[in-house]
Amino acid sequence: MARNTVRRRVLRIRDDGTDYRPDTLAAEEPMEIRVGGRPLTVTMRTPGDDFDLAVGFLVSEGVLHSAAEVAGIRYCAGATSDGGNSYNVVDITLARGVRPPDASLERNFYTTSSCGLCGKASLDAVRTTAAWTVAEDPLRVRPALLSALPEQLRAAQRVFDSTGGLHAAGLFDPDGVLRCLREDVGRHNAVDKVIGDALRSGRLPLRGSVLMVSGRASFELVQKAVMAGIPALAAVSAPSSLAVDLANETGLTLVGFLRGSSMNVYSGVERVQRSGRLPVAERTATGG
Repeated sequence: MARNTVRRRVLRIRDDGTDYRPDTLAAEEPMEIRVGGRPLTVTMRTPGDDFDLAVGFLVSEGVLHSAAEVAGIRYCAGATSDGGNSYNVVDITLARGVRPPDASLERNFYTTSSCGLCGKASLDAVRTTAAWTVAEDPLRVRPALLSALPEQLRAAQRVFDSTGGLHAAGLFDPDGVLRCLREDVGRHNAVDKVIGDALRSGRLPLRGSVLMVSGRASFELVQKAVMAGIPALAAVSAPSSLAVDLANETGLTLVGFLRGSSMNVYSGVERVQRSGRLPVAERTATGG
């Protein structure tokens, strides 16, 4: 199996001198996703939880909705210098009656670890119809619970401790208990791995849960949360304008700049329980 870390020799420069020493890096390798033997896309990822990544990607694209729709998943033989398997090609066999991905999803480019599905031609192409709605999810969370999530996420990042170079996505229940954590060089890959784990264990849709991510909240991450039935997404950094627009359209609660006891709630404010009356501007907007 491919490793999720590698060692490289580096020159370290400090005030007291220089020396050469080994450094541990997060591994980044291409992985091709096939459906029924037909190539679909290639993503740059950190090896590990590859089956979760593959099926999670198909959930995000609206192809899969339950574990019963997957008849099989395997690594395909890939040539390496020693004639072995590179473990960089994953093939998913769909169950009978499950529609394969639309031809428009087939991509002759790769998905980078930094920016996600950059080759999608237009905004309309990524507004995938979700199988579940999150707008009516009754989830309620306290600000104090949200404030504790970044530290819990960071404490659980095993590979980050040795490399300092990985994003993380964590799925928390309404009580703030971490149910699943995945790491990857790409934040969108980490989210797909979390969603894929839920699909393979029969837990979709992920109602009543909070998805916490270690970086910013992009449009694509909001889309992935909605596609998995997750009603709340929290990020330590900023959201994009399109992420906020999509969150408002779908009824997802979007929290950004979650640092200590401070946070910005960009959409779905009714799910974040607070004491006292709303600010004047919000009372006016809501008729309170």
